[in-house]
Amino acid sequence: MLAFVLRRLGVMLLTMLCLTLVVFFLVNLEPNLKKLAISQTEQRASAEQLESWLVKNGYRQNFFVRYGQWLGVWPKQPVMDANGKPVPRFRYCDEPDVPTFSGVFQGDFGCSTKFRTTVANKLFPALGATGILMFWVMAVMVPISLLIGILAGMREGTRTDRALSVASISTTATPEYVSGVIFTVIFASWLGWLNGSAASATGQGITFYNFTLPVMTMAIYGTGYIARMTRASMVEVMTQQYIRTARLKGLSFSTVVIKHALRNALIAPFTVIMLQFPWLLTGVVVVEVMFRYQGFGYVLVEAAGNNDIDLLLGCSLISVFVVLVTQLISDVGYAYLNPRIRVQ
Repeated sequence: MLAFVLRRLGVMLLTMLCLTLVVFFLVNLEPNLKKLAISQTEQRASAEQLESWLVKNGYRQNFFVRYGQWLGVWPKQPVMDANGKPVPRFRYCDEPDVPTFSGVFQGDFGCSTKFRTTVANKLFPALGATGILMFWVMAVMVPISLLIGILAGMREGTRTDRALSVASISTTATPEYVSGVIFTVIFASWLGWLNGSAASATGQGITFYNFTLPVMTMAIYGTGYIARMTRASMVEVMTQQYIRTARLKGLSFSTVVIKHALRNALIAPFTVIMLQFPWLLTGVVVVEVMFRYQGFGYVLVEAAGNNDIDLLLGCSLISVFVVLVTQLISDVGYAYLNPRIRVQ
């Protein structure tokens, strides 16, 4: 198992390097650099002035040199002022005015040109806010979906099974931006619970509008998918020979389900649940913008809309890391839960 984990960690590192290289190339395409130069200079700046700004701030250096500087394996060079003296590239980030190794490997994710602060100061608080949101989504989604799936699988073919299956399919078929609008209409127009909450959601405070509704919107979408997988797994387990043997021994139906069927039925849903974390990271982009919850998704949209290169790279790095780590946990957990799986 240890050798397997070490190999996976090596593959994860290589994957992260390859994906960040691709993202670095895409965000540094010429149109993006032009937009960045325009946003950081006067809107009516000439083409020569825009080119001068890009050259002065190091955006015209060799591509691999810039990528190495972002990683922290190549020293960053300060820019020169009109008198030929070295000055920091962005003063509002306290960047050094001397050549230094400062990149991802040193914990420096760059400078946000949109928010005029370091990427770490903007990204990690937003990631923490999204982490709180994701925790409550999972706390609501997982127990409800498992309960629905188990009940439907225990009573295959009954009215309960059909009703729960229809509800699960309906929630899964409804995207977040549709259910979010539906919830807003229900609680705002019909019940009147959101009076004044939407206006205050633009601030940093947590309200019913910008927290409870996002949790409900994301949880109801994932609940149906996990419930359907749990039901299918439960139906398969309930037809196994050892379940029939337990019933023939005189054990009650509830005892058979809890002691014999449940653990084996939850092996497949465990993998599905772990894979919900990457989905949640993408789902928050739509939901956080819709409800103006200032988390990871909101920051990502702001960075993309304003061509904030360093912040976009930081967001992509975090996204890749979350996806790879959850897949590793899923594989290791599956091997422990299922004794028939052996890691060679």
